[in-house]
Amino acid sequence: MRDYIYGIHAVDTLLKNAPERIETLYLAESVEQRFRPLAANKSVRVEPLPRNQFMRDLQGAVHQGVVAQVSLDNLLIEYPVFMASLAPTADTALVLLNEITDPHNVGAIIRSAAAFGASAVLIPTFNQVGVTGVVAKASAGTIFSVPLVAIGNENQTILNLKERHFWIYGLAAEGTHELSKEKFDAPAVFVIGSEGEGLRPKTREHCDILLRIPMHPRAESLNASVSAGVALAAWSVQHAKALLA
Repeated sequence: MRDYIYGIHAVDTLLKNAPERIETLYLAESVEQRFRPLAANKSVRVEPLPRNQFMRDLQGAVHQGVVAQVSLDNLLIEYPVFMASLAPTADTALVLLNEITDPHNVGAIIRSAAAFGASAVLIPTFNQVGVTGVVAKASAGTIFSVPLVAIGNENQTILNLKERHFWIYGLAAEGTHELSKEKFDAPAVFVIGSEGEGLRPKTREHCDILLRIPMHPRAESLNASVSAGVALAAWSVQHAKALLA
């Protein structure tokens, strides 16, 4: 199966951060002037965008005249390799996904992780949507700018992170700690539960703190990606250095 990233902003981000991932860049005449010089500078192959060629593959999505066929092979870093390269400080935050099945949510969480200075997104290899073209598009191309780390058992990973002095924060509507009042003064891991069930019971037990996002009573909950974005934004306010790295 071929993977595509499309849309002006997503492809622009891709060309700047990971041009080596592009197998072919398809351009309509309307965007030739914007993209062809950058593609030539990055030695990216360019072809005219054939009318209607991608309608089935993109399921009718609006591509804005620019489609990149990409390789997502070997995009994930193995957990031991990543951790060997990481020197955690109080300005380090990781995001750990806990059985999220909607690729749009995964992509949006990755985008928030990139925006707010997280050091990586940890992605389980089981019961969890992988990195696909839909995830890449939803991330606006940021899957190539923030490390994505493959993990096995989430609970074993959490225990290992605790040994490395990370503080584990689970996002839960019934959490006893209010996000806006929390002081993030140690390396942090934000655990994001599934869309329907939230955090798995065992994973919940392993969290040091369950964080609650205060909200108006007319809304019962936020979806996984919005919750992650709100939590990471709150964390980044206390860790401005993470936005400069």
